[in-house]
Amino acid sequence: MITLYDNEIELSKILNREIQSYGEYEGIVKEIIDRVINEGDAAVLDYSRRFDCPTLASLRVTEEEIDAAIARLDPDFLETLRQARENITLFHEQQLRDGFRLEKEGGIVLGQRYTPIEKVGIYVPGGTAAYPSTVLMNAIPAQIAGVKQIIMTTPADKNGNIRDEILAAARMCGVTAIFKCGGAQAIAALAYGTETVPAVHKIVGPGNIFVALAKRAVFGKVAIDMIAGPSEILVLADGTANPRHVAADLLSQAEHDKLATAVLVTDSRDLALAVQAELEVQIPLLSRAEIARHSIDTNGKIILVESMERAVEISNEIAPEHLEVCVEDPFRYLDSITNAGSIFLGGYTPEPMGDYFAGPNHTLPTGGSAKFSSPLSVDDFRKKSSYLYYTKEALGKARDRVADFASREGLGAHARSITIRFEED
Repeated sequence: MITLYDNEIELSKILNREIQSYGEYEGIVKEIIDRVINEGDAAVLDYSRRFDCPTLASLRVTEEEIDAAIARLDPDFLETLRQARENITLFHEQQLRDGFRLEKEGGIVLGQRYTPIEKVGIYVPGGTAAYPSTVLMNAIPAQIAGVKQIIMTTPADKNGNIRDEILAAARMCGVTAIFKCGGAQAIAALAYGTETVPAVHKIVGPGNIFVALAKRAVFGKVAIDMIAGPSEILVLADGTANPRHVAADLLSQAEHDKLATAVLVTDSRDLALAVQAELEVQIPLLSRAEIARHSIDTNGKIILVESMERAVEISNEIAPEHLEVCVEDPFRYLDSITNAGSIFLGGYTPEPMGDYFAGPNHTLPTGGSAKFSSPLSVDDFRKKSSYLYYTKEALGKARDRVADFASREGLGAHARSITIRFEED
């Protein structure tokens, strides 16, 4: 049963949810990466046959496979994918921004420009599961940013196939190439390249502990989006909230993973007790009841507070991945919320709307990292360059100050790079 705290819980019990070292796995991940670097496709195929499909013949998904997948899909689901793509595209297009150019007196020009990352790798979990939403949320902002090559890897099932929903979503979102590989070997292939899989400049997308540790290991060779931990939801609710809805929302994240965290913070004892009881009613009805049961019993918490203002303070300290504000006037608290990955306002905005359809990205900071990081966005697929231009006259006005600055740092060559331009004079 979810734990009910009549008095405020020591927040460190919730805050201690960072990714640990997992030393027992790090050696395995290093071995996999080293093999992929040295053996290329042969290593990737070996691991893919060992972990996914014993008879896997080749890594690349053909256009014919994608065509056949789309033909098999329910047209109504294809329409759902199209509508989700439209919503996600509309939201992320608002994130595009222009650079700037400043022209100062004396012939000085300063500016900043944006350019897309040229090659991006998207990791999509697969095998027995299908996450077309991950394809949409990663590929659409990359496409909007102007990325030329969007390379996707996802593990095949035991028959060597990729789920139809994933292939359809990839076609809709402009994915350039798809490869049947998962785990640390896929991350290594994207980072270092093989005979078949092109090396990319950045890797995004969620995965299991092997994927997370591999992304950490290749960071520096390539960029990564984040190291994602287990899923989290925090619900702020007052006495007007529907306990059945709140319980269902907590379980929507608890079913992800036995390590997932589901927390309710409320100023209503009646609501707290009703949600506690409702969870016991709903858990047995779930297809993933065992996972949800473990998550709720181990990591689930209900915290009673004296006011919703205090509830918001606690939420800001926890900095959850998903934050639902199930109160009578949710916009009243919006400006006070400073640390959250994505915020769901009101009793009719459940978290799954953000997972699949509404438009904001569902790749969110976990483990309290919402205090300093943000959801995946178009900015993650673009880079900024500054530029500057000085005329000889403009440099002459600044030369003595800049040369003196460099000399005070003991960098004489820096100073001479300035003054040498005026020696002829």
